[in-house]
Amino acid sequence: QVLLVESGGGLVQPGGSLTLSCAASGFAFSRYDMNWYRQAPGKERELVATVTSDGVTLNWHNSVKGRFTIYRINAKNTMYLQMNSLKPEETAVYYCNGVDGRYWGQGTQVTVSS
Repeated sequence: QVLLVESGGGLVQPGGSLTLSCAASGFAFSRYDMNWYRQAPGKERELVATVTSDGVTLNWHNSVKGRFTIYRINAKNTMYLQMNSLKPEETAVYYCNGVDGRYWGQGTQVTVSS
């Protein structure tokens, strides 16, 4: 059974930082590219970034370049999204996605507000 579990969301002030985690199980994590998506209230889900099976990052959303870092530790079956200089408009549910795009986590809420 494939399982993706996000954690690390919460309330942060504008300009603050958070690091999200996605713990994966039930498949050969090291073989698959993984993605972070987000969905803000009333908006469509959008791709934030991708990390390939061997750690190359790509598909960056233009608005997060230089502020967010996506990485993975295959030995821990875990992917991360480090987010710096957060903005109120980045309030959203952040989702982990993988296995050729077929599986999703339940999401973790990130709220950027003073």
